[in-house]
Amino acid sequence: MTGSRHKRSTFPLLPHRPRRTTALSAVAMAACVSLAAGCGTVPGFAGAADDEIKVMTWAPQKTGATNKPGMPAMASAVVRWLNSRGGIGGRKLKLITCNDHNTSVGAANCAQRAADENVVAVVGSYSQFGDSYFAPLEGAAIPYIGGYGASNVEFTSPVSYPVNGGQLTLLAGLGEALAESCGPVTLVRPDSIAGDQLPQLLDSGLRAGGHAKAIDQLAAEDLTAYDEQSKKALGSASSDSAKTGCVVPELGGRTATFMDSFQRARQDYPTVKTAAEVGSVDQTVINSTGGASGPYEGSYITGWYPVASDPHWDEMKKVISKEAFGDNRIDPADAGVQTTWIAYKVLTAVLEKIGDGEVTSDSVRRTLNDGLKVSTGGLTPTLTWPYQGKLAAAGFSRLVNADVNVQTVKGGLLQSANKNALDMTEILANADLS
Repeated sequence: MTGSRHKRSTFPLLPHRPRRTTALSAVAMAACVSLAAGCGTVPGFAGAADDEIKVMTWAPQKTGATNKPGMPAMASAVVRWLNSRGGIGGRKLKLITCNDHNTSVGAANCAQRAADENVVAVVGSYSQFGDSYFAPLEGAAIPYIGGYGASNVEFTSPVSYPVNGGQLTLLAGLGEALAESCGPVTLVRPDSIAGDQLPQLLDSGLRAGGHAKAIDQLAAEDLTAYDEQSKKALGSASSDSAKTGCVVPELGGRTATFMDSFQRARQDYPTVKTAAEVGSVDQTVINSTGGASGPYEGSYITGWYPVASDPHWDEMKKVISKEAFGDNRIDPADAGVQTTWIAYKVLTAVLEKIGDGEVTSDSVRRTLNDGLKVSTGGLTPTLTWPYQGKLAAAGFSRLVNADVNVQTVKGGLLQSANKNALDMTEILANADLS
């Protein structure tokens, strides 16, 4: 989640557009082959047949910051799998991928590409720059299905159909999870506009569990080491000798850097627990930092979905094995990969509902808006997107899944720490996010 909080969208109901052609224009075709555009297609689909359905998935790749290469890779695997089974309703998908390069310009370019290519939906994608890409999508009335939840506008735009609750739910859920087991809680977060909302989210969950507010510790975003910040966090979290304290680092791409410093400093302080949310720490991060011997062993982590070992993921793993065996970009434990899988389940349900009817961005959006209920096989609650969701009064009219799964790291692996998901709807509705 980046940027300041967005107010509830006043974007009007979108008019239905005339049917789009499915052929690529000469200009769009020439642009797509440009390496600078960062877009591509699934191998084996050089051109779009009249009955092919074009979709797009985008994510940052090969940048110096957050990268999510597993999301377009997972989309490619799903599309190959669906097409190998005859497509959906006899119509095959054509996937266009795009790299937003972790820049606002790149995000806007990907969205404009989606409009130029006449895709029917952007599916299972990641970008921090919602302010940049939603304007082109709204202008072209293209639905954005299953974004990662990396910006607040994903929960306000009328063309957004999120499948999770973003960082909003994860931090609130983390607060509730820590309320019972932690003494003092220290939040280490960026000294920025993007970081200003984090204390309120964490505190909303702590307060619901009867816990005092977290100690709000600010840190610069551009540090190469966090030695002093680690010592300060350890000192405040261990200030109560009666109960073990907890440190929650929320520094985005710098979280791993903080944890390196924290791991070196913690031996000089009483024992404290660490905690995070899957937007900052997931299984891939745990693996890359040493697994069971790394800094996250014993940590509490909140995620949107069941742990990767849950049998509800078996179908996804079979698709990965069949269509992407050996592709090390795809980790079934990665929250981005999981989000893309769920987003394509939503798309499949939409296209099955349309049946033999015309498939355009308009018909996809109308189907989603007309009360379609999508089962994700137990990975999320049944999904449906009313015009005004339960959290509309809190400014998040499109947030329809506020479930959080509490996990803990044992033996270097994320394992479930709660039997049932926590529903954060009421807590977020009562949170002071001004």
